[in-house]
Amino acid sequence: MEEKILYFDCLAGISGDMTIGALLDLGIDNEKFIEELEKLNIDGYELEIKNDQKNGITGTDFNVIIKEHHQHNHSHDHDHHAHSHVHRNLKDIEEIIDASQLNNYIKDLSKKIFKFVAESEAKIHNKDINNVHFHEVGAIDSIVDIVGTAICIDMLEFDKIYASPLHIGTGFVNCAHGNIPVPAPATLEILKGVEVYSTGIKSELVTPTGAAIIKALAEEFIPIPNMTMEKIGYGLGKKDLEITNVLRIYMGKKKLTQN
Repeated sequence: MEEKILYFDCLAGISGDMTIGALLDLGIDNEKFIEELEKLNIDGYELEIKNDQKNGITGTDFNVIIKEHHQHNHSHDHDHHAHSHVHRNLKDIEEIIDASQLNNYIKDLSKKIFKFVAESEAKIHNKDINNVHFHEVGAIDSIVDIVGTAICIDMLEFDKIYASPLHIGTGFVNCAHGNIPVPAPATLEILKGVEVYSTGIKSELVTPTGAAIIKALAEEFIPIPNMTMEKIGYGLGKKDLEITNVLRIYMGKKKLTQN
């Protein structure tokens, strides 16, 4: 008996776009992926999927590009990201997912991931979960990252998902609420119960979306288990850091001992 394993090596943290990049890099057909994602009836974005390099390592760079003219923002204040003007709550997002033609596994996994984010935001802002209006999460890019991840996971066949302990950054980052510490409070809330470590890199290595994705997917956060490697996917991050900003996903098999 063999077990098929996906192992997330979060050596430079994890974000939604890095996750999809690494999963696609394992050999998912981009056209089929896009076809599935189109079942989610939202517009206002374009996808850019390209092979690129980070510190000489070839991987997949996944980008969600938000179309400016879909935003109801008539001021010319470019300090705010375009997507901070879309306000949706958890129910709105669940309705979008439920109304889609996606299969139930993808719908359930997407909603599970979103719920982690919503719960953490509710706790941080001391609000009821249904009264949390997301700037970050209600944004199209988070919906695409989360549902896109669920689509990729559904397309890959495996028995177990594990992840390494998470490498988190430190310092401060600017967001819709002003200057906040890294990891963002919402990220830390999601990561309760997860093993993390820091090497003092001043950058947001684990995003709230990335934290919610890996919390929903990983059965355990452990050093790499005994397995025979079959494929390695590299998802490229957008940052230039003193470490290589990539997420690696190993796909392999583990022999199960029979009693």
